[in-house]
Amino acid sequence: MSRLRVNAFSISIDGHGAGPGQDLANPMGVGGMALHQWVLGTKTFQKMHADFAGSLIGDTVGRAGVDDDFAARGFENLGAWIMGRNMFGPQRGPWPDDGWQGWWGKNPPYHVPVFVLTHHARESFTMEGGTTFHFVTEGIHAALKRAKEAAQGKDIRLGGGVAAVRQYLTAGLIDELHLAISPVLLGRGEHLLAGIDTVSLGYRCTEHASTDHATHVVLTK
Repeated sequence: MSRLRVNAFSISIDGHGAGPGQDLANPMGVGGMALHQWVLGTKTFQKMHADFAGSLIGDTVGRAGVDDDFAARGFENLGAWIMGRNMFGPQRGPWPDDGWQGWWGKNPPYHVPVFVLTHHARESFTMEGGTTFHFVTEGIHAALKRAKEAAQGKDIRLGGGVAAVRQYLTAGLIDELHLAISPVLLGRGEHLLAGIDTVSLGYRCTEHASTDHATHVVLTK
């Protein structure tokens, strides 16, 4: 049976999943890239993003260990993804054209159907490597229904951003939530858990581990 998972979702010590001022130059907000330093040097990131990882962190095979184990788990048994529009691209409002096809180049690292939450309709399209982007205007439940049908019994990964995760979490639809708490303070930005009563929703911490780069916690219900 398909589960809805959030994996490797990075937040700051003060709970922000993105910095302020998200735009083309700062896709994760001002200071937001610091949240993801824990994963950039892992073997999993190097393998999944081979086309551009070298420009980010140099020519290295990546490091193994706890951080890499958590990163790798995020790609196991996946049949579909869901993401918010902010994760797909920087545009807001009606789509100006079909030119923007994501941040990831011609061969995105998903290789399964991806369902993008949006208020503005757009035709589906397929990229190299088997990634097809579908745009869902009917809300989170409709996107989850379509993702489950596409996943054919495998799990669905909810990729973010913060607003998308908050919607699914508030609705109690996430089965497993892995947070990587980076040793960074942002001060401002998009807070992930503010105002959400995770205990009443039935979530509990079932796993935790710390490294020099992040503290990993897994919440399940």
